[in-house]
Amino acid sequence: MRVALFPTCVIDSVGADVGAAVVRVLRRLGYEVTVPRDATCCGQPAWNAGFADEAAKVARTTLDAIADEDLVCVPAGSCATMIRVFWPELFHLTGDEEASERATELASRIKEFSELVDGRASGSHPRKVAYHHSCHMLRELGLKDPPEAALKALDGCELVEWPGAERCCGFGGTFSVKQPEMSVAMADDKADGIDASGADEVVGCDLSCLMQLQGRLRKRGSSLPVRHLAQVLDDAI
Repeated sequence: MRVALFPTCVIDSVGADVGAAVVRVLRRLGYEVTVPRDATCCGQPAWNAGFADEAAKVARTTLDAIADEDLVCVPAGSCATMIRVFWPELFHLTGDEEASERATELASRIKEFSELVDGRASGSHPRKVAYHHSCHMLRELGLKDPPEAALKALDGCELVEWPGAERCCGFGGTFSVKQPEMSVAMADDKADGIDASGADEVVGCDLSCLMQLQGRLRKRGSSLPVRHLAQVLDDAI
């Protein structure tokens, strides 16, 4: 099956290795992967900051680029949520009913990366993993089981329990810029749980969250690996 990859701004800008891992894993699972040339941003930063018109302008460009795709992979729960959940509302709010209808029709064909993996990746990963459930992915998309199933399918991989697994990391896009003290406190709360978990690495499905956690862990003197699920599966396979 053919799948169009929407790489997200963060992966495109600072996480090319994650994007490459996503492509390799999907290809090994039998997908033909393409990247729509004209897709840019989903509009989430402007939307979260209250700039609906600006968000819609950016999002419309990407909608035009991916609307005709049979299947779209988004390797980030936050961006997948923006497209799948909030695009119809965004376009309706800004008076673009045609785009809102197209976004509504597209929503069912937007899949977060772990949904496409669906526990089918096999391989070896003999490590203790602290998995971070990112907010949009867990609370808006309801995707708790798919990433955990993908990790549990790997030989030797042990998911450790830790109290902060489902708490916000404190990134929140513009939140971390507007409320830096609170953002750091939330990340440190997560880091305390990670330190106590005995994990060999931290894994998640949103690179922005992983950057936040890695940044705080490094500031605290920890060299614990922090990786996207796609990177783990790529190595394991």
